[in-house]
Amino acid sequence: MQQQSTPPSAAPAAVIDVEQAEAALVEHYPRLVRLAYLVLPPGLGRNRRVLTAHSVVQRALPRGRTADAPAPIPAQRDSAGRTGDPGFAYVRLKVLRSALEAGLPLRRTAWPKRAQLPPLLPQVWGLRLFPKSGGADELALDQQLSALSGPARAAYVLRGLERLDDAAVRAVLTEAGCTQEDAAAALAEARGLAADAGFCTELLESPEFDPCSLHARPTDLMRRRQHLKAAIAAVAATLVCGALLGLPGEGWAPDGAAAPPYAKNPAGQAALNPAKLHKVAPDTWKTSARTDFSVWPARGSLTGDKELLRRALAVWARPGGSVKVSATPGTPAGAPPGPPQLLYAGELDQARVVLFYDGLRIVRYAEPKNGTSGAALDFARVDGAADAQSSAVVMDRADGNVRYLTAPWVAGAATRDLLKPSAGARALSRTKDGVTAPFPSPALATSCTSWNALALTDSTGTRLTTDLGELVPAHLTSGSPAEPREARPADWATTACSLAAARSHGVRSVNSWAYARQALPESNGTAEWWCTRADTWRGGGPRTLALFRAPGADAAVVAAKSQSSPACGSRDPQVLAGVRWKSREGAWYLVAAGSAGVNSVSASGRSASGRMLAVRVARGADVSLSGRTARGAKVQPLR
Repeated sequence: MQQQSTPPSAAPAAVIDVEQAEAALVEHYPRLVRLAYLVLPPGLGRNRRVLTAHSVVQRALPRGRTADAPAPIPAQRDSAGRTGDPGFAYVRLKVLRSALEAGLPLRRTAWPKRAQLPPLLPQVWGLRLFPKSGGADELALDQQLSALSGPARAAYVLRGLERLDDAAVRAVLTEAGCTQEDAAAALAEARGLAADAGFCTELLESPEFDPCSLHARPTDLMRRRQHLKAAIAAVAATLVCGALLGLPGEGWAPDGAAAPPYAKNPAGQAALNPAKLHKVAPDTWKTSARTDFSVWPARGSLTGDKELLRRALAVWARPGGSVKVSATPGTPAGAPPGPPQLLYAGELDQARVVLFYDGLRIVRYAEPKNGTSGAALDFARVDGAADAQSSAVVMDRADGNVRYLTAPWVAGAATRDLLKPSAGARALSRTKDGVTAPFPSPALATSCTSWNALALTDSTGTRLTTDLGELVPAHLTSGSPAEPREARPADWATTACSLAAARSHGVRSVNSWAYARQALPESNGTAEWWCTRADTWRGGGPRTLALFRAPGADAAVVAAKSQSSPACGSRDPQVLAGVRWKSREGAWYLVAAGSAGVNSVSASGRSASGRMLAVRVARGADVSLSGRTARGAKVQPLR
C-alpha cells in the first residue's frame, strides 16, 4: 500500500458552504458511514452502532451557510479515482469528531454530548439491523480494533481506509479534538496493531464493515408485546385521570385561578361549599354583647353568586401560580379550617371583591371583572379585635387612594390630616353597604407633606385609624401607655410622620405619648420628647421610637428606636432616650430625658437627679446613658 509523505500544508483553511459540504456527503456517504462505524466503540452493539454511524454522518453538515474547512491535507486518490476536496475533508472531520465523542464515558458533573446519546434519526422500530457477516479474518480484525482506544481506531482507519500518512493522521486527529500527545500515542498504538496484521485496506472495505449493506431481523417479539400492553394501559390511565379532573364541580378548571385539589376530607369539603358559608343577620350587632367582626352582616350585591363564592373559597384553599398572595407578618395563609363567615361580596370599580372572616383572619379575594387572571388573595390577622380595631376593612387601593368597608355600627366617616389638625374633618360619603368613597392613602406615600387618618363615629364617640398598608387600619391612641385614650388629630401633629416606620408590619395599634418637656442649655428654649409604640396583632416585635423636637421645629426627629423593647408599653411604661444637640452658639450637648418614673439619669460618669440631663460633649464622642427609678431599678435607654 502506497503512503503519501507530503506533510500537511500550513495554508489558511478554505471556506466551504452548505451546498459544497452536502455534495461531498451525498457522493461519499457509504465511505463516511463506514468510517464512523469503524471508529465507534464496539460496545454499543451492532444495531445501535449502525444507526449511530448513519446519524453522525447525517448531522455533519455546517450549522450556518458557510464553514471553515480544516487545514488542507494533500488529496488522496484510491483505486476508484476518488479525489479529496475541502468539502469532503470538512465532513470527514465532523464525522470523526462525533464518532470519538460517542466513545467518551458519561460523567455526572458534565452535560452529555449529542453523540453520547441514542440517535434521534434515523430510527427503526421492530427490526434489528447489522452488516453482513464476514470470514475469520474480518472477525479477528474486529476483535483487535475493539481492544484499541477510540483515537487509535481512528488512526488505524485513517491509515488503512483513507490512506493517509502519519503526519496527515496526526493533523486530522488534532483537528478532531485530540491533543498532540494523544494523537502521537494513538498513532503508535495503531502501528502496534499494524505490526501484527498490517493496515488491511481490503478487510476494512469488506461487507463485514459496511453499514449500508445490512441484514434485518425482528426484535424480541414477546417483550415488545408486553411493552405495548403496558404503554396502552398507561395512556388509558392518563386519559381517565384527566377526564375526572375536568368534570364540573370536581376538577380544577371551574375554580378559575385555583390550583388542582391535593386532598379531600369532610371538613375541607364543607369549608369550600358556598352553601355552608356563615351569614350573620343584618340586625344581629344591635343586640349582641360583642362589637367585632363576628357580628358583621353579609353585605354586597353578589352575596348570592355561588360561582364567585366557590371560586373565592377554592383559591383561598389552594391558590394557583397566577394568584398574588400577601399576608401580614405572623398571619397563617392556609386553607379555612371550616366554613368561614361571609362579610362582603360585590363589585367595586373593575373588580369583584369577596371578604371572609374565620375567627382569626380577614381574607380578601379580588378578581378582575373580565376573568380570574391576576386574582389577588390577602390575609390579615385580627384575633381579639374589638370596637375601633374591627370598624373597617380595606376594600381596594388604586392610584394612591384607598376605600374601606365600615362596620354596621359606624354612623359617620371622615378624613383628618394629622399634620394639619386645625383644618377640620372632611366627610366621606358611603354606599348603602358601608363602602366609603376613595381618598388619598399614606400607605405608599414617598414624602410626608400630609398624613390622612380615617375618623369613624359611632354611638360611643369618634376613633382615629390610619392605613399602614394592610387590610385592617391601625388604631391610633394617645397618652400614657398605662392608660391610653382615643387620639385627637392634635395628639399626632408632631409625630405623624413617624408612622411610616410601622408600615406593613402587622400593626394593631399605635400610641403617641408626650412624656417630657426639657429646658435646653444656654437659654435655647424648651424641647419636647415623644414616644410612639406600634403594637402588633401577633404580640411580638413592637416598634418603639423616641422622638425629639427642638424649639421652632415643625416635626420631631427620631432620637432612638427599638423593635423588641417593652419600654413605652403597658407592661413597662418607663422610657429613657438621649440625643446629641447643637446650641445656637455651636456647642454640642448630650440631652436626655426620661418618663415620670425615672428618678436619676447618668452619662459617662456624670449624673443628675431627676429625669433630665444635659452635659457638654465632644462631637462624635462615645457616650453611655442609663437611668434609675426611685426604687433603684435600672432603666435602659432606647437605642
